[in-house]
Amino acid sequence: MRNTAKTTTAVLAAGALTLGLSACGAGSSGTDGPLIVAASPVPHAEILNYVKDNLAEKEGLDLQVKEFTDYVTPNTATQDGSVGANYFQNKPYLDDFNKKNGTDIVPVVTVHLEPLGLYSHKAKKAGDLKSGATVAIPNDTVNEARALKLLAADGLITLKAGVGNEATPSDITKNPKNLEFKELEAAQTPRSLDDVDAAVVNGNYAIESDLKPSEDALILESPKSNPYGNFLAVKKGDEDDPRVKKLAKLLTSPEVEKFIQDKYAGSVLASF
Repeated sequence: MRNTAKTTTAVLAAGALTLGLSACGAGSSGTDGPLIVAASPVPHAEILNYVKDNLAEKEGLDLQVKEFTDYVTPNTATQDGSVGANYFQNKPYLDDFNKKNGTDIVPVVTVHLEPLGLYSHKAKKAGDLKSGATVAIPNDTVNEARALKLLAADGLITLKAGVGNEATPSDITKNPKNLEFKELEAAQTPRSLDDVDAAVVNGNYAIESDLKPSEDALILESPKSNPYGNFLAVKKGDEDDPRVKKLAKLLTSPEVEKFIQDKYAGSVLASF
């Protein structure tokens, strides 16, 4: 994950101060002010901006979208009230984040799935990977486990029975191709494709790197019973904020479903 947010700390702090002075914080329930939502640029901010430009005014929602390129700041900003909600993550990741950081952020509504995929500039199919090939995988707890499960589902490796969302390469029990694993920040995995034999890339970073998951992935997660759907999330207690309820309704509308289908052509899947 990249550690630099498009919204600078200074701007964020100033925004938080302004909201505090107005006694109408972004996450305060029952207010009529704007709802500020932190989001990854693709596809989350794109989906939110579609809602903002086409649906929000009719619903009486003043929606503001703040883009971040890492997986940490959106949650910390939601927790401290700098933003009123975020949209970028899945439940296993949020559970792990809350546990490690003492935060109390909760999901509101699941919107879409970005299938995790295995990509390569050197192999046309997963079976073509040579013995000793190097595979880049995300280094955060949940996405690393998710990547290993993807490889296991295709038979490239076998994981210890019952391993959960904290699986690491040390939990591999069989590795027929003697794959070597290079652990990188999730945002760096697509950039590593010229230096490694293959890389497991999160859907949002794949799209940002002009990869088409539905066409380019050697292996792609199945959406069936997939626990990694991305959702709108808020600090606990803000679920009943009328602005949040309006946004949840709009994010799961037929118009948004059609937007996702038309824009992403199977690389992002509506989950409602």
